[in-house]
Amino acid sequence: MTTVIDYNVIPGDSHLVDFDETRKSGEREGKIVLNPTPSDDPDDPLNWTPRRKWTAVACVLIYTLGACIPTAAIYSVLPNIEANTNITLSELNNGTGYMFLFLGLGCLIFQPLALQFGKRPIYLFSMLATALICVWPPYTKSNGEWVASKILQGFVGSSMESLPEISMSDLFFEHERSFALSLYGLTLLSASFLAPFVAGFISEGQGWEWVMWWCAIFGAVCFVLLFFLMEETNYDRKLKVDAATGEVITLASRKQQLGAVFTNIDEVIASNSEGNNAGEKNETKTNDIGASLQTEEYPENINIVNQVSNVEVVDSNSYAPNYEGTKTYLQKLSLFGGRRKKFLLQHYIFAPFLMARFPVVLWAGFLYGSSLVWFNVLNATAALILGGSPYDFSSSTIGVAYLSPTIFSVILFFISGLCSDWLKVRVALWRGTGLSKPEDRLWILVIYCVLGCAASILWGVGAYYEIHWFGLVFGMGLLGGCGIFGIASSATYVVDTYKELDTEAMVVVIIIRNCMSFGVSYGITDWVTDLGYKKCFISVAFLCFAANFTFLAMVYFGPRLRNRQKHMYWSMVDKYRKLGMH
Repeated sequence: MTTVIDYNVIPGDSHLVDFDETRKSGEREGKIVLNPTPSDDPDDPLNWTPRRKWTAVACVLIYTLGACIPTAAIYSVLPNIEANTNITLSELNNGTGYMFLFLGLGCLIFQPLALQFGKRPIYLFSMLATALICVWPPYTKSNGEWVASKILQGFVGSSMESLPEISMSDLFFEHERSFALSLYGLTLLSASFLAPFVAGFISEGQGWEWVMWWCAIFGAVCFVLLFFLMEETNYDRKLKVDAATGEVITLASRKQQLGAVFTNIDEVIASNSEGNNAGEKNETKTNDIGASLQTEEYPENINIVNQVSNVEVVDSNSYAPNYEGTKTYLQKLSLFGGRRKKFLLQHYIFAPFLMARFPVVLWAGFLYGSSLVWFNVLNATAALILGGSPYDFSSSTIGVAYLSPTIFSVILFFISGLCSDWLKVRVALWRGTGLSKPEDRLWILVIYCVLGCAASILWGVGAYYEIHWFGLVFGMGLLGGCGIFGIASSATYVVDTYKELDTEAMVVVIIIRNCMSFGVSYGITDWVTDLGYKKCFISVAFLCFAANFTFLAMVYFGPRLRNRQKHMYWSMVDKYRKLGMH
């Protein structure tokens, strides 16, 4: 068996479906291939029991709530802050822009630290620091203090932008990622919209200062929960291959419980229950999860070495795994469980700059950034439009209006998450070969193109013509909820394409996204003031349409670009594996 990376493999292409025998009806029967291939270690995050896995997911979502709510809570109380300080609305929006800028730039520091020392300690530090920083803004009286507090808040909270996506990819297989990442996107958007809703009532009842103080209290509670529940997901995967059969030895092949991570495609293609018994009839033929190393029947795993560098050939008859069961509870609380033995921080810091050479990563950052731009335009104008004539909404009523994008986010979550995963499997089936490409998911953006454009016009042009408030709130909700398409599509596209270096790639995506957000936040007040609601949001509508419609270019050129840069990519993977980084 070769242990050398195959440089001719196109990054992102995978055989997602194994076609077995043809049934009597003539329809081909298939099973989903688990990619990445899980090891036989029960502490491999891909092998965790459902309870352990979803506890980890819950912790990631708790962290997202704790870090995101303070960044959005002030949107519905900006007029109150302006009235009680010497800071103008334009300066307040500028400070928010700086916060988003450092939410991106901070990833250059904290993402490498998470790879070197573990994700758990970075999550905990970020959560505790965010809670402490929230105490400062109520005491700011000048623009300089406001900007400084927002910069610091953005910097310490930057892990919220990129670490959750990587944690989800640690826990889930290729065909499950969109659901997991959409769940993160739903939490991110819901927190961003519900925070102003609650903040409006807090501001009216206790004053705007208590908005941030309650954020600090909530952050402290989240820190305690994370300290006692969050587990490290950094894992150095080692695969054992049976010398006789060439099959990867997994928990399933060792007749141990794999849990909910084993997914049969029968649910998708509505095949009969024969496939459910595959584990019983496949003991000597092939592994249930299609993990044959090098055979003509299962070509997807010929390049198993491209997935992971640690591949060892063993005799399954005499192989006895040296795992002593799963970690104890105290071992899971360790702050050093994800620490690398070698100090490679300088390489982790420099690696994202090399990933910026890949057009797929740059476009994903642009898509993610454009989706956040409309979110910022919405937040920056909500208080102006709903709080002004003829609507004259109070702070609490503006906050109630933010329930609309929350509801739409939940509705569109099922389209973005479940349908995206379904689409990826379905396209692989339609091809008849089981081949899956990262671009297959991007067709879901057609919905965003149409709904985003319509929602922008309804919100801005509706405000210009002073239509009934329900029309504005509906447009506000639709525009805000559509953001989940950009979050899920961009993250899954990058992770599916460059899974081996997805952490470094996501840093580039987040920096691009937040730089775009900073630029818009910095100029949004003048944009609306100079153009007016009608012209401003007509331009927003068609910019939104054009930005999302660029997915067609990636569907056409993406496979060619990935093929052209495959040698560059695999040389990076090979180099970093030899250094011990991955």
